[in-house]
Amino acid sequence: MTGLVVVVAFALAFAVTTGFQDGASAVATTVATRAARPATALALAGLGCLLGPLLFSGAVARTVAALVVVPRTEVVAVVGAALSAAVLWNVVTWRLGLPSSASHALVGGLAGAALADAGGHAIYWGGFAHGRPVGVLGVLAVMAAVPVLGVAAGAGADQLLHRALRRAHAAMRRPVRVAERLGTLALATTLGANDGAKAVGVIALVLVATGHARTVAGPTWVRLVCALALAAGAATGGWPIARTLGQRVFRVRSVDGLSSQAASIIVAAASSAVGAPVSTTQVVASTVVGTGVGRSRARHVSWTVVRGIVVAWCTTLPGCAALAALALVTWRGIA
Repeated sequence: MTGLVVVVAFALAFAVTTGFQDGASAVATTVATRAARPATALALAGLGCLLGPLLFSGAVARTVAALVVVPRTEVVAVVGAALSAAVLWNVVTWRLGLPSSASHALVGGLAGAALADAGGHAIYWGGFAHGRPVGVLGVLAVMAAVPVLGVAAGAGADQLLHRALRRAHAAMRRPVRVAERLGTLALATTLGANDGAKAVGVIALVLVATGHARTVAGPTWVRLVCALALAAGAATGGWPIARTLGQRVFRVRSVDGLSSQAASIIVAAASSAVGAPVSTTQVVASTVVGTGVGRSRARHVSWTVVRGIVVAWCTTLPGCAALAALALVTWRGIA
């Protein structure tokens, strides 16, 4: 029982730190363009993060819960090691202002802990089934595709909005800013649907392994506490990450911010619909770059900052895998 309680606590800590990372992403462009005050933007992000896991968490939770195949007696130790590695990585990258990926951190942690526990057969490698990503390979394929899709969607949305508003006068500024606020709420809701589901999935996996639940769908109380934890993290605000996305990658203006939001919502919602655990931070960073390269403005993008973000993404999986493998010894003692 002690191991179960500690794992649930780490899962909630993971949800809070994910809120730091991805909640900051949801408000980055809104605050950067001054469409809303920081407190208002954070309140909208917190509300969206609360609604997302309660309304739309099923598909992603099932995908996450099926990533590893270890004996029931080892599930608590493996999941605990993965979560501790992901939490540590989230906190460090948040403090450095790097828009890291909580999804990469969790998948890397689970894979590393499972490999250290029982070798390659302890991982469900999967691929795609009925058009949906399943297993580690399917999830990694979607994660690799998301930045490309995000850049393309951001550039396309920016082109369309600027074309639609090119004859608009100053009176359109207020409607655009109102749309940005609504976009913050919608983006945070899609964030909650995907990111909250990761915590739901790992808790449900441990509950099934310990005989406290029958399915990995996630009881209502699990979805509620994960939603509250994610919302708390988002409402607290990860300002270093928000500044990176809203100002350091590309100097975002109102229409650019709305373009990035629209593109991010589409990519994140589609990912959640097919059960793919992706990072809202990764999605938003990609769409911000897309708005920057759209309309021949690539020279205005800070490619040094972009390279730093990409390096963080590429090192998250192996880094968290190694941390989880090291933590497994400690977690065997707790479990």
